[in-house]
Amino acid sequence: MKRLLALGLLLGFALVMGGCVSMGKFERKEQEALNLDKDLKTLQQQHDDLKKENKAQIDKLNSDVAGLANEKTRLTADNLEMDKVLKSSKSESLIKIIELRQRVADLEAADVKLKENILSLQKTKEDEVKKVSVTLEEMTEKMKEQIAKGDLTIRELRGKLTLDMKAELLFDSGKAEIKPEGVKVLGRMIDTFSALQGKMIRIEGHTDNKPITAALSKKYPTNWELSAARAINVTRYLEQQGVDPHILSAVGHSEFQPKPEADNNTEEGRASNRRIEIILVNKE
Repeated sequence: MKRLLALGLLLGFALVMGGCVSMGKFERKEQEALNLDKDLKTLQQQHDDLKKENKAQIDKLNSDVAGLANEKTRLTADNLEMDKVLKSSKSESLIKIIELRQRVADLEAADVKLKENILSLQKTKEDEVKKVSVTLEEMTEKMKEQIAKGDLTIRELRGKLTLDMKAELLFDSGKAEIKPEGVKVLGRMIDTFSALQGKMIRIEGHTDNKPITAALSKKYPTNWELSAARAINVTRYLEQQGVDPHILSAVGHSEFQPKPEADNNTEEGRASNRRIEIILVNKE
């Protein structure tokens, strides 16, 4: 009885397990079928999209072909018209061709001349730069003591050389007569200025914005008169020392052209603005 009972239990267990295996396979197969159906729908959608895309491309190609055909027709008509014109006015066309060729030749000659002028201007510019550089070196060497003290600066910009001197280097306060120390400073420049070629020398007087005091107002009513008198006296001194007066000029700016970096509201700024500038520029 025990053996029969055990066999029965084993048989029942086997049947249950067999049923579970069959049910698992069925579910897998059913899932596979669903996946295949989903893939089929995706492929069908892709097929439909490609079909639409191909149709659009075909329509565009057909449109392009039609456009090219129209263009060909137009060009053919133009060629025919041009052929008629050439045949009916051959002599006139030849004249125009000759005129055009002459114009081309003239333009080519003008182009060659322009290039030659450009090269000439470039060489002239290079020569001018070299001259300015030489003058800059000479002046820097001659004025190195004043440069070191900060009483004089020399700057060069686009062929224009500027010597910026503090007024105190040349004049006593409120005066326009060049003092002995100033004469010595200007004397070092004479040789360089006398040898200049193709340059103009412009002497510019500048003051600060402090009004002329009552004692000096009889001689110099405003800073205009003081700045102009100082510039003129420097100009006259250079002429007296042999510098060509034809290349000299004097300008008074009063207080109205201060340095960008100098503030007339400070003593340091006012001292910087009280100055004489000697500017070397090309002759116009």
